[in-house]
Amino acid sequence: MLWTGRVLTGLAIAFMTFDTVIKLIDLQVVRDSLTQLGYPTALGPTIGAIELICLLLYIFPRTAVLGAVLLTAVMGGAIASHMRLGDPLVSHTLFGVYLGAVIWGGLYLRDAKLRAIFPIRR
Repeated sequence: MLWTGRVLTGLAIAFMTFDTVIKLIDLQVVRDSLTQLGYPTALGPTIGAIELICLLLYIFPRTAVLGAVLLTAVMGGAIASHMRLGDPLVSHTLFGVYLGAVIWGGLYLRDAKLRAIFPIRR
């Protein structure tokens, strides 16, 4: 379980790192996406900075649960943005749910204390 958790966590960190970096360096694709979502393009680096803080909290074991909670909030905002526009459900709107499941699944599999709080019952 531990290695599966580490792999899931690594995948989540890799994706979020990519997503954060493209926002921090303010790529055109980010500006285009923000415009399409109805947000000011100047928010890209700010959103990237917020994601970076959440990601750093998730990376360090002592603050990983807080980081996961905050990343869940970020995913909730993304889901709401896509729902508001009527974007495709499976590919766009639910992507935050998929990523949240990977974030929490990885943490759950590598953290015995979290498993003790939320046990899987048979």
